[in-house]
Amino acid sequence: MGLRINDIIPNLTVETDQGAFALHDWIGDQWAILFSHPKDFTPVCTTEFGAVAQLADEWAKRGTKVMGISVDGVEEHKKWKGDIEAFAGAKAGFPIIADTDLAVAKAFDMLPAEAYLPDGRTPADTATVRSVFIVSPDKKLQLTMTYPMSVGRNFAEVLRALDGLQATFGNPIATPANWTVGQDVIVALSLNDDQAREKFGEIDVKLPYLRTAKHNA
Repeated sequence: MGLRINDIIPNLTVETDQGAFALHDWIGDQWAILFSHPKDFTPVCTTEFGAVAQLADEWAKRGTKVMGISVDGVEEHKKWKGDIEAFAGAKAGFPIIADTDLAVAKAFDMLPAEAYLPDGRTPADTATVRSVFIVSPDKKLQLTMTYPMSVGRNFAEVLRALDGLQATFGNPIATPANWTVGQDVIVALSLNDDQAREKFGEIDVKLPYLRTAKHNA
């Protein structure tokens, strides 16, 4: 059975370019994003790690830690960061897991259990290790995205999804399509109209099952 939304993520002890630690300890009481890549020194991945580096202030503003995952080793990660920082013009201050034994890739259901790394492998051997996992402070998986080798991830969308998750976490609301911070939210069906007005003030009843309200961040 693969890892599903609302599952507690495995508390693996991981080796990174910044030392070893257990995932739950690293997350602490913050939100976390894990983003994985099939190989160091590859073009799309370099642009993606660069995009994450450029968003350092945005992650911090949201109380969110970020960590990369690649199936290469610690020394490769350290060397690759030089390329990432040169390309992005920003410091890549986040750790990168050295998942050389595929333990993380398999635990997070990115690769089948029988997967292994052949000698002289290419990125195609670990092609499905291109995922994003957003984890809440209770260590539960809240969102996952998986991309093919040929399409670079849109980290503005990752940031938007994180905003939506944080806005709705523990609140009786949802976000509509294309929602961004400051826009109206959808009132949960668990509240009737009177309860919704008591909690949110004015509500806009667009359909009996679609009611919106201002979001007070």
